[in-house]
Amino acid sequence: MSAPEEKRYYQYSRYLKELFGQKVYKVTLDAGFSCPNRDGAISSGGCIFCDASGSFSCAHDNKLSIKEQLHIGIENQRKRFGAQKFISYLQAYTNTYGSIEHLEKVYSQALSHEDVVGISIGTRPDCVDKDKISLISSYSKDYETWIEYGLQSSNDETLRFINRGHTVKDFIHAVEMTKNKGIKICAHVILGLPNETNKDALNTARLLASLGVDGVKIHLLCVLKNTKLEQMYNNNEISLLSKNEYVEVVCDFLEELPPSMTIHRLAGNGLKKILVAPRWLSDKFEVLTAIDDELEKRESYQGKNFSSCIPGG
Repeated sequence: MSAPEEKRYYQYSRYLKELFGQKVYKVTLDAGFSCPNRDGAISSGGCIFCDASGSFSCAHDNKLSIKEQLHIGIENQRKRFGAQKFISYLQAYTNTYGSIEHLEKVYSQALSHEDVVGISIGTRPDCVDKDKISLISSYSKDYETWIEYGLQSSNDETLRFINRGHTVKDFIHAVEMTKNKGIKICAHVILGLPNETNKDALNTARLLASLGVDGVKIHLLCVLKNTKLEQMYNNNEISLLSKNEYVEVVCDFLEELPPSMTIHRLAGNGLKKILVAPRWLSDKFEVLTAIDDELEKRESYQGKNFSSCIPGG
């Protein structure tokens, strides 16, 4: 097998361009949802890495309606990039955490603009059920429909340590419930989690490969202000990956994934104003270039080791 055209991995942006014939832009939306891992329904305190924005870009004020946020986001991207097609991205907190009636109102507003061609819904694997999946599936006839499940790691011990409040089994169940419903699945993972080795990262990649998820969003563990992780970092209780270490493990991770899996992100860049460490993450372009260079140096590419993927191996 030869390396994919352009990048040595299958970019989500490339997938969308192939699908729609032009570049498609995400518009981030905040529907004002909460999270059961923060409000006490599952546990208290939330994940140790999550700040008050719930992984949201803070691009909008959630006092605005979804329609207002969508209109502003689309107009901004039209002016900045000449964008013509858009995907509504419900990002902040847990966007299936509510009644079916409320979810339907939110999703309908997110799809209310004529130039929106899809929707992507960020959530937790323990916050979906058959009725919610059925609702989301109903949009797939007319729109590119994604659900983004936060897994972070395939190691249950790690999930307990970072206070995720769900298990790997919950993730597998959510994926199995979602598959074959017209919904594409993106998994979020974090590399460099406390006490994890490269073997743990590869096991996570192999789990995603074995489940046949459609896409993955890869993050580096980074320390944000006003989080439990910041306290641990300041107390020297955790260590972070160097840029070279991260580049190495990302490339190892990509080699285990099927070539058809879309790569939505390779380096999440925490907002500079709240990023504590590592500071090198602020230069996202430099990190992506280093990943490209490492893959070229290895003469490698996404999927190189896919045929040998064995979950837990």
